[in-house]
Amino acid sequence: MFLIILLALLLLVTIVTLLALPHVFNGQGYRVMRGVVIAFDVVTALGLVLGPLVFSSTLVDSIAAFLLRVASVGLVMQVFFALLTGLFFVWQWFSGLRGNVPFDHGRRRVLRHAAAVPALAALGGLYGGLYEKDATVVRELFVPVKDLPDELRGLRIAQLSDVHLGWFFSLDDLRALLERTAQGAPDVLVITGDLFDDEAMNPEAIALVDSYVDRFPFGIWFIYGNHEHRRNFEALDAALGATRIHKLVNASAVVQDGARPLVFVGVDYPRVHGDEAFTAARKEFTDAAWNGVPQNAITILLAHHPEFIDDGAARGAALVLTGHTHGCQFGCFGVPLLPVFKYNRGLVHIKNTLGYVHSGNGSWFPYRIGCPPEIAYFTLRRK
Repeated sequence: MFLIILLALLLLVTIVTLLALPHVFNGQGYRVMRGVVIAFDVVTALGLVLGPLVFSSTLVDSIAAFLLRVASVGLVMQVFFALLTGLFFVWQWFSGLRGNVPFDHGRRRVLRHAAAVPALAALGGLYGGLYEKDATVVRELFVPVKDLPDELRGLRIAQLSDVHLGWFFSLDDLRALLERTAQGAPDVLVITGDLFDDEAMNPEAIALVDSYVDRFPFGIWFIYGNHEHRRNFEALDAALGATRIHKLVNASAVVQDGARPLVFVGVDYPRVHGDEAFTAARKEFTDAAWNGVPQNAITILLAHHPEFIDDGAARGAALVLTGHTHGCQFGCFGVPLLPVFKYNRGLVHIKNTLGYVHSGNGSWFPYRIGCPPEIAYFTLRRK
């Protein structure tokens, strides 16, 4: 089904691009660009269908990753080209230059301006695919908590999410990310799912994360995302259980004891379909995780899916940390351009609960624009 959706989107991009080409190119230039677009998209489609068979060996994984990045940049270039052509068409219309004879001075000026369209499309495609995808930013946020005990004031939590180890995020990348996160001097690190996403890399990745536990005074805490459940989950779960990484699966644990203890509550990813079943599973997981949590505890809910923010708010959590959406990967001035979730990116305020949807550190589609990967730090302070 996922492959069918990708092929349908590719077909749509191809059609729209071919319709846009004659508004920018003419004559031989149009014929050349039409041939390039058709050839590129046909090869991309064949790669999507045959790629899993051709690139099944780890010896050529790097080649596959490179080709997929090229394909993603090319496809985004086409999308930008179509959008910019539409804007250019509107500008022509309102400028009164549509319909002029082919060789008048106004028409020639229009064609000179049209050269900017493919240039801007190429720039946008290359920027998001070669730079912003890996341009991790640091976000500093404060969490106001009523009656916060003195011993918890200034406690600093780091969050990573959606690393998606594999073709587009290597073990060296993970090591660099963990090192940079630790250099921010947080007291604790939480990872909200979709980290271990490659069966071949998972054992070494687990050992790598475990080696960083001592860099965080309150340890490393982890909850599962949907992708971990697709990667030999039983073996992964057993391997994590043999480390010092704190794994929370519909459970809670005291991080700091005291008159008002700090408690982390972690939920699994509901692997069900349908809104009603998903809502019921969320409630079941949250109820199980909250069982035994002291009434006066300061609770922080760790969840992969952002709709758990509602469940955490209903139970008075001070903070809910989630991921899953990748911030939608396409944004403009911090606003997601493809908002397909209830909560897509950034802060969510519900009564006394602060929710956060992490933009992710990796991706399955190797492209970001207006939505860079991030390291998020949360500092507790008295309200």
